[in-house]
Amino acid sequence: MQKVYLDNAATTQVREEVIQCMQEALARHYGNPSSTHSFGRSAKTAVEQARKTIAKTLNAQPSEIIFTSGGTEADNMILRCAVRDLGVETIITSKIEHHAVLHTVEELEKEHNTNVWYVNLDEFGSPSLAHLEELLKKDDSKKLVSLMHVNNEIGNITDIGAVGELCKENHALFHSDTVQSIGHYPWDAQAINIDFMTAAAHKFHGPKGIGFAFIRKNSGLKPLIVGGAQERGFRAGTEPFHNIVGLEEAFVRAYEHLEEETKTVKELKKYFVDQVLKEVPGAKCNGFSGDLEKSTYTLANIRLPFDKQKGLMLLFHLDMKGIACSKGSACQSGSNQGSHVLNEILSGEELEKPSLRFSFSIYNTKEELDYVVEVLKEFANS
Repeated sequence: MQKVYLDNAATTQVREEVIQCMQEALARHYGNPSSTHSFGRSAKTAVEQARKTIAKTLNAQPSEIIFTSGGTEADNMILRCAVRDLGVETIITSKIEHHAVLHTVEELEKEHNTNVWYVNLDEFGSPSLAHLEELLKKDDSKKLVSLMHVNNEIGNITDIGAVGELCKENHALFHSDTVQSIGHYPWDAQAINIDFMTAAAHKFHGPKGIGFAFIRKNSGLKPLIVGGAQERGFRAGTEPFHNIVGLEEAFVRAYEHLEEETKTVKELKKYFVDQVLKEVPGAKCNGFSGDLEKSTYTLANIRLPFDKQKGLMLLFHLDMKGIACSKGSACQSGSNQGSHVLNEILSGEELEKPSLRFSFSIYNTKEELDYVVEVLKEFANS
């Protein structure tokens, strides 16, 4: 039995170079970065170098990069602090955001009576810029827009440049969950009108448990986690030095090889989608995930032509064949509610069919994809 990992949108395989870098950090550089002796100073220097490396690639300032435990913490921190510290009264978002955003705004609505407005989506799951503009002009409340760059389930790419301009014209703050795009797309924080972004290392072949928030200089946000002066006083807690250098190594290699690796993964996605649609008649792509321009090259969300009863066995069957993929976000895999993203864009009849998210990386091969297609074909004919 082959083992094929096609769940890279959930988490990625850690690069060998990253593992080596982290092993050395754990074995040799064990000083607390906040300590003043040479062991601590050595660790602190490496932490600040990682911050500078990330900032330079994003065309940001080092002080605008705050290390966190990952994207969920960063999203929570930014949204909560925006309401608490910046007087945000209204949050405009969409119903297909990651739950790190959706559940946070729901809590803010309960705790602070924050207005939460949802921008309309088209049939493919992309936000309506016309409706966004309408919401921005609706009243004079202090507003923050939170729209993700790349959707983690259907892969749709939002034009955040256009969203940023609408926010600027209407004096609104702009936050984007960029967890699925940092490390996969080039960035220039000065070219886009954006106040806050988030990233997680394990989405681009780095370690789990580490990420960062981009917080525009002089934003006015205050710490959410207190108890120490770490992260320039913005986030207390001893810095996980080994994770930070692992994040830096993964980040550097992602952008050093971005062009060639993008080309490789894009070809894999196109090949896989073409083969599935050819070999499994009736299969369809959800959202824009079959479009390489309007959807990320890293994933495809495919609806398969099986009835509900047969669909219930599909994921189990693939797992038994050594194939890893998912029904949607790994963060909600234990839920019986199904995909909140697909619930917004598919009809009741379409939701009866099983939809799977296949996500790709540089470690996948065409031979692996052929195997997955063959397994799907056999299952369809069984």
